[in-house]
Amino acid sequence: MSRNLDEIDLKILAEIQADGRITNVELAKRVGISPPPCLRRVRALEEEGYIHGYRGLLDARKLGFDVTVFASVHLSSQAEADLRAFEEFVRAEPLVRECWMLSGEVDFILKCVAPDMATFQDFVTHLTAAPHVRNVRTSLVLHNSKYEAAVPLDVKGRR
Repeated sequence: MSRNLDEIDLKILAEIQADGRITNVELAKRVGISPPPCLRRVRALEEEGYIHGYRGLLDARKLGFDVTVFASVHLSSQAEADLRAFEEFVRAEPLVRECWMLSGEVDFILKCVAPDMATFQDFVTHLTAAPHVRNVRTSLVLHNSKYEAAVPLDVKGRR
């Protein structure tokens, strides 16, 4: 169960989300409290799972991953053990950057990156041979119209 976050907690989350490298002193100044209670609040937000971690966002294309593809995967069985086995399979695949279980026609959607189409095609061959995979449909990304890694904290209060 999530606790109610106060205005300062929300400000802290917004600042950290905008700049994960912000110092505690600067963060405290921006949210209007002194550094010691600011650090306590950040640690509490981390321990409670509001903050999952800190990382740099890398440009996949600049690093040679020119191909981005979404793969829709339909399994032949939706038994709990088979779903978990597929998730375990996917976690071991470095080209799969995200995996979402869905309701409806498709069981999973995967976001994949690859340096080239040949590498991705090899992965699709491997994926379609995985246990309980009935079929795989892929959609090649032409370009990304929006990428926002942040949670829209300002939207929550509007509803």
